[in-house]
Amino acid sequence: MGKFFGTDGVRGVANRELTPELVYKLGRAGAYVLTKETNNTPKIIVGMDTRISGDMLESALIAGICSVGASAVSLGIVPTPAVAHLVREYKADAGVVISASHNPVEDNGIKFFNSKGFKLPDEIEEQIEDIMVNSIDEISRPIGEEVGSKTVEEDAVNDYIRFLKSTTDVTFDGLKVAIDCANGATYKAAPITLHELGAEVCAIHREPDGTNINKNCGSTHIESLKEFVVETKSDVGIAFDGDGDRCLAVDENGDFVDGDQIMAICGSYLKEQGKLKNDTIVATVMSNLGLFIMGDKKGINIEKTKVGDRYVLEKMLENNDVLGGEQSGHIIFLDKNTTGDGILTAIHLLTIMRKTGKKLSELKQIMEVLPQVLINATVDRDKKEDYLSNETIKAEIERLERKFEGQGRVLIRPSGTEPIVRVMLEGRNKNEIEKDAKKLAELIEELLK
Repeated sequence: MGKFFGTDGVRGVANRELTPELVYKLGRAGAYVLTKETNNTPKIIVGMDTRISGDMLESALIAGICSVGASAVSLGIVPTPAVAHLVREYKADAGVVISASHNPVEDNGIKFFNSKGFKLPDEIEEQIEDIMVNSIDEISRPIGEEVGSKTVEEDAVNDYIRFLKSTTDVTFDGLKVAIDCANGATYKAAPITLHELGAEVCAIHREPDGTNINKNCGSTHIESLKEFVVETKSDVGIAFDGDGDRCLAVDENGDFVDGDQIMAICGSYLKEQGKLKNDTIVATVMSNLGLFIMGDKKGINIEKTKVGDRYVLEKMLENNDVLGGEQSGHIIFLDKNTTGDGILTAIHLLTIMRKTGKKLSELKQIMEVLPQVLINATVDRDKKEDYLSNETIKAEIERLERKFEGQGRVLIRPSGTEPIVRVMLEGRNKNEIEKDAKKLAELIEELLK
């Protein structure tokens, strides 16, 4: 990746790595690249999550946007998918989100969307980086009437809620829904949307104070929601992450339902309705083998990509698919929105519960989750990729795959930043795959020191 952009925008510790000075340059260069073809005054919408550093970074970002003559529209605190949708509804030239998603409060990030609501391709990010490094001072500086201005859009959350409500044709009357808003960007939109659709909503972690986003709550800390569902006797629990692009679930018994299971439920239902284009779900190599076994049984093709929602989206766009996502709950319904949308995913799940009359504990039985074991093998940094060519390691991997006979698998992934090779095994017998994974990791460590 480039100097500033990672797999999901620009991330770092706010005010140390992601400084106001850097964000000003990002706003300036990003606005220039994304609006240079615009004839009229360009319009860029800006949303953020609940982190205390958001105000500081928004000020710097908007200053950069206005310095090139573009108009900045502040949406305030809204989920990431709201920006992806509203950039189209408001006919803006670009959108920016200030958020570090599920990361802790000290982190923050800048993520751009183009006028169609899609994250930027690598080549556009590289253009922005090149300008930031080599020619930031060469961008024209309009004066007088040509300087950009800032406005505030007070109805952004309501406009997003209206869109969400339009994505289902049923009401949720009679359903008791527990939600965990992670003290993040969904704290307004999620309870209001589900309440207005008729659900009885019980909410936790919806009191953000700038410092408590994702703190022992949300989709990365599902334990409190499990207890809350049982305590409130709710029909279902929904957990969001800090910026609202992920959704994980808990059934009425307090048992966890992950992103793979949600995709299995939604994909099979869409197929029954004749709405699953190409009879395909796009997943990643880290998706549970149970999803692929479900696909074989149901006649659904499970397309595999590298880990990362950007790769899932690329494959979906390439083949015109409508459903894809990750085990983490980042699920894309491409006929509705252009990025993962936690509240939208929850609406799809509740709609299926309503239309089938089934509890979530019944629906999730469509897919068996096979045990997974992940062990890190510490290796020489320069030898991380050598497992591909080492004959002894290759032979052991092939032996294990023959042993599993389609009921298990081996996945090897070198870390992008550390001298580590991740060894992941799946199979029906957890004790057995733990032994096999440990043995394989030890072999890799021994041979790739």
